[in-house]
Amino acid sequence: MQKENRVSLRLENQVALVELNRPEKHNALDLEMFHAIVAVQKQLAREKTLRAVVLSGSGVDFCTGLDIKSIMKNRSGMLRLLWKWLPWQANLAQQVSVGWRRMSLPVFAAIHGRCWGGGLQIALGADFRYVEPQASLSIMEGRWGLIPDMGGTLALRELLPRDHAMLLAMSAQEFNGTRALELGLATAATEAPVETATVAARQLAERSPDAVAAVKRLCRKSWKNGSGRALARETAYQIRILTGKNQRIAVRRQLGDDIDYKRPSRW
Repeated sequence: MQKENRVSLRLENQVALVELNRPEKHNALDLEMFHAIVAVQKQLAREKTLRAVVLSGSGVDFCTGLDIKSIMKNRSGMLRLLWKWLPWQANLAQQVSVGWRRMSLPVFAAIHGRCWGGGLQIALGADFRYVEPQASLSIMEGRWGLIPDMGGTLALRELLPRDHAMLLAMSAQEFNGTRALELGLATAATEAPVETATVAARQLAERSPDAVAAVKRLCRKSWKNGSGRALARETAYQIRILTGKNQRIAVRRQLGDDIDYKRPSRW
């Protein structure tokens, strides 16, 4: 268990199972939850044997967003959420989403029940989103006269046309998991998101951690850049992989050798 029991963490077969753990409040985000999520992110970054992360929520909902009563009555806590030394850095509120993007590990979000506001921002930080067809999703901040400010915009601009992203954020409309898949916000719709995401995570755990990390970094950095930079990164990353041990191990594993991968390179 982590800070104030707000987040639980289990490590199984090189996969980290991270669960938002405030079910009595539908995993609503108070200041302790923000700190707990960031603490888990930092802990996972130090675990060199990990190969993937599955993020889910306990109870009936993934996360219903900000705990408005808790946050609003703690003005100093609100300032701590928004404070940053430099404008282009992530503050505490943004780190709970952006922190998953910055990991070299692939991160899967398993969404069930309600995934509103800050909950959706957290899920948007994952690389993959497996969602129940009947789940309820919303960029809910507009109902409170706010804008989404937890880093999810980074994923929205990658996943959606601009007009769709603006309409969802302005209207704060709710949509189900099936619609999320149609929009491109979900990787897959499934009745068992945690189980399906865990199977997918374990499949990636069988691949070279260097190649998996390089693909994530390549796509994050090159998706919106010019073709020249993307081609240059492909070549540079491939050379780096070819000079490492894990690529040769991947070949041996394909040929039937039972051999473990070495500690992955830092990307």
